[in-house]
Amino acid sequence: MGKAVMYGSVSVDGFIADENDRPGPLFDWLSSGDVPLDGSGALKVSQTSYDYTRPYWDRIGVTIVGRHVFDLTDGWDGKPPGGIDHVVVVTHRPAPEGWDPGAPFHFVEGVEAAMTEAQELAGDRIVEVAAGDVGGQVLAAGLIDEVRMDVVPVVFGSGKRYFGSVRAQHLLDDPDVAIQADRVLHLRYRVRR
Repeated sequence: MGKAVMYGSVSVDGFIADENDRPGPLFDWLSSGDVPLDGSGALKVSQTSYDYTRPYWDRIGVTIVGRHVFDLTDGWDGKPPGGIDHVVVVTHRPAPEGWDPGAPFHFVEGVEAAMTEAQELAGDRIVEVAAGDVGGQVLAAGLIDEVRMDVVPVVFGSGKRYFGSVRAQHLLDDPDVAIQADRVLHLRYRVRR
């Protein structure tokens, strides 16, 4: 079984979007370099960011997101982002009306059920969990092995928190990766058990 990784770009004060769900400059580092990160040509990063991010992306088998993110992105038009094989959507609602049942999206109620489904689909590949409310719930349930943050030099002051509404303390090990790149600091922490 692959490990579960909570991941996202984040402001230095801990937000993944402003109060209106706008990420502002949080993803600027994904288009400010000269090295293509994927085949689309839209994402170009520094060589340092490429060397850190591309191997990680290549190991992701499934991404878990909440229904809010799914709705904000219009379900990525039924195609998982970044070449990922499957997306598991945590939701209390069914798939949208007219949704293609053959699209590799799985609508599941509850984070524990979502993780079970995702691990089955991912096999020995990584289960990526989007930062935010769902990521915080998965962390609180003790199901996250690692936290990856792409820290961007901006202060939001308020907005959508990286760890969602987590209220309890969760210890992480010291960062085993801290890489400074252009307009981003890549950090990786293992979750203490």
